[in-house]
Amino acid sequence: MTVSPTGFSTASKDRVLIFDTTLRDGEQCPGATMNLDEKLAVAELLDTMGVDIIEAGFPIASHGDFEAVSEIARRAKRATIAGLARAIPADIARAGEAVRGAKRGRIHTFVSTSPIHLAHQMRKSEDEVVEIILKTVAQARDLVEDVEWSAMDATRTPIDYLCRCVEAAIRSGATTINLPDTVGYATPDEYRRMFQDVRNRVPNAEKAIFSVHCHDDLGLAIANSLAGVEGGARQVECTINGIGERAGNAALEEIVMAIRTRGDVMPYETGIETTMLTRASKLVSHATNFPVQYNKAIVGRNAFAHESGIHQDGMLKHTETYEIMTPASVGVAKTSLVMGKHSGRAAFRSKLDELGLVLSDNQLQDVFERFKALADRKKHVYDEDIEALVDENLATAHDRIRLVSLSVIAGTRGPQRATLKLDIAGRIITEEADGNGPVDAVFNAIQALVPHEADLELYQVHAVTEGTDAQAEVSVRLKSGERSVTARGADPDTLVASARAYLSALNKLEAWAVRLHAQSPAPV
Repeated sequence: MTVSPTGFSTASKDRVLIFDTTLRDGEQCPGATMNLDEKLAVAELLDTMGVDIIEAGFPIASHGDFEAVSEIARRAKRATIAGLARAIPADIARAGEAVRGAKRGRIHTFVSTSPIHLAHQMRKSEDEVVEIILKTVAQARDLVEDVEWSAMDATRTPIDYLCRCVEAAIRSGATTINLPDTVGYATPDEYRRMFQDVRNRVPNAEKAIFSVHCHDDLGLAIANSLAGVEGGARQVECTINGIGERAGNAALEEIVMAIRTRGDVMPYETGIETTMLTRASKLVSHATNFPVQYNKAIVGRNAFAHESGIHQDGMLKHTETYEIMTPASVGVAKTSLVMGKHSGRAAFRSKLDELGLVLSDNQLQDVFERFKALADRKKHVYDEDIEALVDENLATAHDRIRLVSLSVIAGTRGPQRATLKLDIAGRIITEEADGNGPVDAVFNAIQALVPHEADLELYQVHAVTEGTDAQAEVSVRLKSGERSVTARGADPDTLVASARAYLSALNKLEAWAVRLHAQSPAPV
């Protein structure tokens, strides 16, 4: 029996390793940038819930990425911590330095292999790329025992050349071979056959664990990932909520629950504590400011909701008539505390725990005060209201520009006028502005106080809960140059929520501008 660098027996072929790349590929999703505290919170939860490998970032990309990977590596208790590196010596050296403090460190290096990438991105010949693989994988192996090599755009690479590249990587010391569907092009049958062919044709293939990494451009990421496992892969690369480049990655929660629920046709197992899936989903949603769609499998608000009379009748008679897994199995509570203005701090903290929301003491104090203020204005405070409060607190914790007060004059006669007071790095400034409607007036006042060239790509309002006193949650997407960011704001007053969302987006753009010198991460 041999043991892989992750610590698991390679003789047990039914064990599937979960490689989470939420903090790397997930953060490359436009607008999903996380700060260091948010990354540390996500990494801690992933480690606790049993993720085998956490890809913590791309260390060469920026000092912030290097710092995050290094700190996560130092703090991780059981998971292998991976740093991504292009097939460039400086990248690999930086990744090795970043994961040095981990109990189990991994360097994940990649290079393009498809004809279209070689011709237009790499501008290298097939032979030159093979030489690059031999040298860079060997360099990585000199730094760490656990080296993963990825063939970027593997699914559009001729099988003969792909086998040649895989053989070179294994010969140079790669312990994991990842064959990603980088552009979401493959179908399940094609992807399964690719793994079968490579594993059958490459000498010493048994010395490496094969891995899948699928993007969802055609909505096939989950199906392709499971097909790859059927073809012999024993590592799945995925993200919480499926976030990632373009249409996203395979969702961790869907992979894990598919394997658990359909063990009759997928005789595999993972080490994930599934009751923490909903908690992880909410934490990542809050940290990235990306809402989870209501009908999202496993963790969406409607995943265990039934409105049809026929379905409700069946559920009352027997839950398995319309539910193939229990809410409790993914961490959805069956009952909830009723929260209101008389609720104390202990009940509020218990509610946060129930919702899977983790806050520092300072954050808890701030959110609790805002909860009490909201409870004075609303008859009923729902779970979604509390989630919205926490969401905004996490998203704006490090903002330089903050809303102090807002008043708006609106009506049929016009013009509409907004009076806005902001705290900009500790300096209080007030401005008045007219607009073609109250929202336009608010945004014009912000423009006057915080001059910028960003374009408003999206402005969307929805009620967090039912009722005329419901909080409004506003989503705003701003684009500056090639960079787009999305932010949300919540308040019973729609105009206040609009101002909060717009300012949050501006703060994100400002933070990004500080990092412009950093090298942009490349997809795998």
